[in-house]
Amino acid sequence: MFTVAALYHFTRFADPVALRAPLLALARAQGVRGSLLLAAEGINGTIAGSRAGIDAMLAHIRALPGCAELDWKESPAAEMPFGRMKVRLKREIVTMGQPDVDPRARVGHYVQPQDWNALISAPDVVVIDTRNDYEVAIGTFAGAVDPGTRSFGEFPAWWAENAERFHNKRIAMFCTGGIRCEKSTNFLLGQGVQDVFHLKGGILKYLEDVPAQDSLWQGECFVFDQRVSVGHGLVQGDNAMCHACRRPVTPADRTHADYEEGVSCPACIGDHDAARRERFRERMRQVRLAQARGAAHLGDGAMPEA
Repeated sequence: MFTVAALYHFTRFADPVALRAPLLALARAQGVRGSLLLAAEGINGTIAGSRAGIDAMLAHIRALPGCAELDWKESPAAEMPFGRMKVRLKREIVTMGQPDVDPRARVGHYVQPQDWNALISAPDVVVIDTRNDYEVAIGTFAGAVDPGTRSFGEFPAWWAENAERFHNKRIAMFCTGGIRCEKSTNFLLGQGVQDVFHLKGGILKYLEDVPAQDSLWQGECFVFDQRVSVGHGLVQGDNAMCHACRRPVTPADRTHADYEEGVSCPACIGDHDAARRERFRERMRQVRLAQARGAAHLGDGAMPEA
């Protein structure tokens, strides 16, 4: 059994480049895999390994400048969900493209998972899912507004077009682990919205803490590793991943005529020409050969929350 840790922290790194090599070296020494993003605004990512390996990584990260209060969520995995370890340097640890947004300055009111149901059931509250459309498609909270965005960077434009719909409403926002809401609630406060709330710890913490019989969550939660999705109790879900477009595919999708493992799914069948699909088929042949040898194919990587 492996421990999976999803983490983020907003802080000011004077030299994120200098942090990369020690993180990568420690991860390799501890057998930890996954993906971490470093930027001047902080750190974000998901890693997996043994209990001792994850503890060593978390201790190292907490010792980085300003990271003593690091927040993370843990879940189990029966198999290693990542093929390798990556530490990448980015302009933002979650890309919104709004240079004036700074979660370190202020964010919305945090709501604990046990208090979330009461808040989002109130008649004067609008619930907004800040995740991407392919994530929302496999699960969300009952009654939540889906902005239909393909990336988080589209959220500000969506808000500008729809803000009047939510006049005189309290706004409750949520995302997978909480990082997008740190930026989106700061953004809405900057737009003059008075009452902004967000789910502390995100969907992952809600699914961990709130019993299924009391839950307002519907479906499964997309996660940024090879498990693809989790349900209540953070148990691995029934969704797989299309390795052509990186979107989740449901059991029904996998019976569709447009689905070919590693090559296409109903969502991306028209996105690639025949030559590219043939390259995908060759990749799948290499993946299967690696699996037959008991090795992980290096194309299997992590996807930090974006």
